[in-house]
This record gives sequence, structure tokens and C-alpha cells, in this order.
Amino acid sequence: MKTISFISQLIIPAFILFAIVYGACRKVRVYDSFVAGAKGGLQVICNIFPYLLAIFVAVKAFQASGLFDIIKSYLAGPLGLFGIPPEVLSVALIKPLSGSAATGMFTDIVQTCGPDSLAARLSGVIVGSVETTFYVLAVYLGSVGIRRTKYLVPVCLIADGLGMLIAAAVVKLMF
Repeated sequence: MKTISFISQLIIPAFILFAIVYGACRKVRVYDSFVAGAKGGLQVICNIFPYLLAIFVAVKAFQASGLFDIIKSYLAGPLGLFGIPPEVLSVALIKPLSGSAATGMFTDIVQTCGPDSLAARLSGVIVGSVETTFYVLAVYLGSVGIRRTKYLVPVCLIADGLGMLIAAAVVKLMF
């Protein structure tokens, strides 16, 4: 265990040193290249910040408006017929919007229902296998300036829904 810890502490500095030495051997002005990359990185951050802010506000508005609880109450009955615990709906509804919020809800489910419960297992599979659709669309499409997404959002949400159903089926089969 100490060996792994020691190696993990050396990997990043070793990689940085390798990049500097490699660049110098190739006669690349390493510092100037680093500064140019940093400038480009700041430009990317400035380009995608409005999209990230919009997603953050949308997640908070969705939770604070009560719409989240309304949707959860309507879906609890039909999903209960398939043996899906109502706690899982929290993770399933938030995951397309925010990975960190879904992880927080998953942690709460593990603490309240127990780590070996169906709700915790199913939530864990959903957190690990379903994409944060709106975040990804905002960052990736916003950074390259794509505006026409007529079919993209519905297709992505259908894929998320199918991923959740497959996750439920796999968890049911495995446990």
C-alpha cells in the first residue's frame, strides 16, 4: 500500500517533467506553449460559463419549484408496478441535469435505506451508467457554438430513460 501511495505521488510531477524534457528535445518553446494553452483555456471557460450557469440555475429552479416532487409522485405508482423503489426516482430525475446532485441523493439513499438495499444498488447503477445529458449538451455544444438541437435533446432523454430501465433490469437480474 505504501508503494502505491509513493508511486501515485510521483506520477504527476514525473509527467510534467517528461513533457518539459520532451518539448525541449523537440525544440519547442515549452513555457510559451504553456502560456498560449492557458490563454486558450481561459477563452474556453469564458465561452462555456453562460451555459454552465444556465444548467446550475435550471437544476436549482427544478428542485425549488416543487416540480421535482410532483413528477416524482406521478411516476412512483407506475414504477412501483415494476418493483422500482420510489427513492430511486430522485436520482433518476436529477442525473440528466447534474451528476453531483445525483451523487448527493445517492449518498442519502445509501444512508437511509442501507448499502445493500435495492434502492441503493439501483441508484448506484444509475449514477454510474446514465449521462448528465443537459450538462454535457450545454458544455460541448456551447463550446463549439452549435445552436440547432431540435432532435438532440429528445433523443438523449430517450437514451437516458432506456439506460435507467436497463439498469433496473440488470439490478433485478443480478440481485
